[in-house]
Amino acid sequence: MKDARLFEYINELSTEEEQLFAKAGASGGLSQGEIERLDEIKVELDQGYDLLHQRQARRAAGLDPSDAEVRPPEIVERYQQ
Repeated sequence: MKDARLFEYINELSTEEEQLFAKAGASGGLSQGEIERLDEIKVELDQGYDLLHQRQARRAAGLDPSDAEVRPPEIVERYQQ
């Protein structure tokens, strides 16, 4: 995935997340499916940012950024903030 498409993907997820938060505030809550989708978005965003950081690090090290891979949720969700 090219950086531009990765940025688009992250922005699309962020927009969807914002819409769900707005709906939760306006209507007083979300359905179980919407809550589950928010959880999925969180993981997908973490994976997207991780992939972007991998690509940037590989580029800075003189390596091919296209060799970066999406890491599984079990890895990206355990990172310390």
